[in-house]
Amino acid sequence: MGLVTNPADLDKMRAACQDAAKILDFITPHVKPGVTTGELDRLCLEYLTDELKVKSATVGYAPPGYPPFPGAICTSVNHQICHGIPGDKVLKNGDSLNIDVTIIKDGWFGDTSRMYHVGEPSIQSRRLAEVTFECMWKGIQQVRNGATLGDIGHAIQKHAESNGYSVVREYCGHGVGRRFHEDPQVLHYGKPGTGVPLVTGMIFTIEPMINAGRREIRQLSDGWTVVTRDHSLSAQWEHTILVTDTGYEVLTLSAGVRQPPDFIADRLVLPAA
Repeated sequence: MGLVTNPADLDKMRAACQDAAKILDFITPHVKPGVTTGELDRLCLEYLTDELKVKSATVGYAPPGYPPFPGAICTSVNHQICHGIPGDKVLKNGDSLNIDVTIIKDGWFGDTSRMYHVGEPSIQSRRLAEVTFECMWKGIQQVRNGATLGDIGHAIQKHAESNGYSVVREYCGHGVGRRFHEDPQVLHYGKPGTGVPLVTGMIFTIEPMINAGRREIRQLSDGWTVVTRDHSLSAQWEHTILVTDTGYEVLTLSAGVRQPPDFIADRLVLPAA
């Protein structure tokens, strides 16, 4: 686990995270009925390569036990929890979609994801996405020097379960910076006051995966895509967070990022478009 406190390094990390968020801004108007997830991937790769001049962290990414990932984004549709591979899947009205993107800029990794609705969402899909968004922010709200990772996980778990949903436990947030995945592991469930203490300079993702049904999962034969075992809907949001002396800083900001819920007292100041 590396702490990042050097101002120049922090500026580089901010720039990488902001560019990752810009990709999600860019792709927003393209998410509509009739488009394939493969086309969304092509557009994102073209934008990050030609416009932002950054590198995809996921194309060819192959941690031990996994085949190389083919896409510049993960596209997880409906009951897919995470790591959905872009391809021939045609999005239809009412689908829900998570797009997860990680890029490398000047040696630093920017990682973020958002939920999208294709056309007019169902009431269930909209509610699940909203509660999951709130779960992410309930976790972010706990971040401060001296708090613990258990505080984050507990806040997320409590909000999800109080709304009748379940928290995926096999996948979690993670440290990020000069490497894609670092310590600590940021669980989205837990007990207050337990786990690693937070200190200034820690950078990690908070990315709860929340299921409308049971929490059990299943991995598909492609070696990547993870789905709900009971075929219920799943949702995920992700920000990259820096622990500061006074609380936290959300690094994955862009002009099009969604403002936090009303229960967050300090509203974000978004970068200009």
